[in-house]
Amino acid sequence: MKKYLVLGILFLLPITAYVFFASGKNNFATLPLLTNSITELNGFKTLKGKPVQLKDHITVLGFFGSDLEIHRAYAYNLAHKIYSKNHEFNEFQFVILLPTGTEEQARNIEEKLKQIAPTDAWHFAFGSPEDIKQVFQSLKSNIELDSNLSTPYVFIIDKERNLRGRDDDEDEGVMYGFDSSTIAEINNKMSDDVKVLLAEYRRALKKYNDKREI
Repeated sequence: MKKYLVLGILFLLPITAYVFFASGKNNFATLPLLTNSITELNGFKTLKGKPVQLKDHITVLGFFGSDLEIHRAYAYNLAHKIYSKNHEFNEFQFVILLPTGTEEQARNIEEKLKQIAPTDAWHFAFGSPEDIKQVFQSLKSNIELDSNLSTPYVFIIDKERNLRGRDDDEDEGVMYGFDSSTIAEINNKMSDDVKVLLAEYRRALKKYNDKREI
């Protein structure tokens, strides 16, 4: 009798655990929405002179200011840990806002980034200091730009121009952005959160396609 009881437990336990975790909230997790309606990037132009926008894109948004050399290593961190793994996802992009006049610095960094991954979805976008401040202030975060209009923090923006992040992080509490100077934070927290948001849109797309087939 004990033999059959043990076999029954060994058989049922994995199934029970699977059902429990499959039905848990993590299986259907969404990345918390922290700020609605981030200011659109009207007036910003890329190195190719083209406009760029947040609407209908999943965007990693950065502010690297007038001295890009300070942020060169941070750009490489992001390119290795986040961009190279996700740049082929439709509508995914990196946008780094810079003040007009820093184009040559941006070209130099872009050439290095091309050694990591194609830069089709990585955009350095240029605008006035006032426009950069306006976009940054619309994030309504607890982070500040320095005197060069820069910060090492980058932000995840969804297709509806909403800021996504963490509202119950074990270390920070509310986490509006991710420190690109910290490999551990990018590799663990940010990488996980990007995966969650991409998975959210994949599920939405699958549901849409399933409905069309009915």
